[in-house]
Parts: sequence; C-alpha cells; structure tokens
Amino acid sequence: MPYYYYLLLMITVLIVVYFIRYVLLRSKSSPVQLFNDGLRDENSGHFTAAVINYENALTQVDRVRFHSYLKIRIHEKLKVLYTIIEYEKSMHLTKRINNSTDTK
Repeated sequence: MPYYYYLLLMITVLIVVYFIRYVLLRSKSSPVQLFNDGLRDENSGHFTAAVINYENALTQVDRVRFHSYLKIRIHEKLKVLYTIIEYEKSMHLTKRINNSTDTK
C-alpha cells in the first residue's frame, strides 16, 4: 500500500478525533453555564460576583478554544462591568467626601 493511503487514513482519524472532542466539550458547556451565572449576577446587581463568573468563563473558553464568539461577548461584558464598578466606587467616594464636609 502506498504511503499516501496511510497519510489519508491518519488525516481522517485526526479529523474524527477532533470532531468527537468538539462534540464532547460542547455538550459540557461549562463556559456557557458560567456566562449565564455571570449574567444572572449582573442583572441582580451583584457586579463583583458577575466579574468573577465572567473571568472564570473566560479561562474556560481559553482552555476549550471553541467558543470564539462567547470570548468576545465576555470581553465586552467585563469592560462594561469594570466601568460600572469604578463609577460606583467614585460615587461612594464623592458621597463620603460630601458627608464629611457637611458635618463640619
């Protein structure tokens, strides 16, 4: 048997293995569940818990490497959440400064 038959067989086996891996990892969908938990926390107003869930989902997405669209959405959500958290911190700081100057 010529060597190109072995090469064709090897490529076919690799494609089947990658397809099975893709299907198995897709069925677990751990990054998707973490993303949903983060979304639920964000909607409830628990922004720090949402950031933790999104970052965990991002590490899972990097490990799996099949959810490129989810990775983009997580990055966008994290940018927004970091902005919201910084805004809340500045509002609390401004409120504290205003309260301290009012009492004097």
